[in-house]
Amino acid sequence: MPTYTVKYSNFNLSQKQKNSLAHDISNTHSKFTGANSFFAQVIFQKNEKNSHFMGGRLVKTKEIFLNGQIRFGRTSKVKKKLILGLRKILIKNTNLKKEYVWVYLEDLMPDQMIEYGEILPKSGQEKKWFKSLKPSLRKRLKKMEKSK
Repeated sequence: MPTYTVKYSNFNLSQKQKNSLAHDISNTHSKFTGANSFFAQVIFQKNEKNSHFMGGRLVKTKEIFLNGQIRFGRTSKVKKKLILGLRKILIKNTNLKKEYVWVYLEDLMPDQMIEYGEILPKSGQEKKWFKSLKPSLRKRLKKMEKSK
């Protein structure tokens, strides 16, 4: 499951903004990688006041940082589209200028990840993996996919 951690400093995100960001990040991940949106989770963390530094100096500007941990196996072309799409979403939902937006992607090996109690499939093997799940879990995941 891609885990997207959104950290932000010197401003607040409303619940509406969080909902929109979570939805847009999940759908963008699905659009560019082909993985189901139920694989994506988004976690928000506001940095405490006076706790964000760059170059050893306190950051006083509004900044947002998205760290996405995704499964290894995507091409550079796919990852470039994904990272640019994620930047666009952050700008759209926060009205920050792009120089205050940070996006990092990290590749993780699928066989070193367990989600929903099972080792993850290699990229492109999601359908086979999904069919191997117990029926109650498949039902739960299908419901999540429909609710977007």
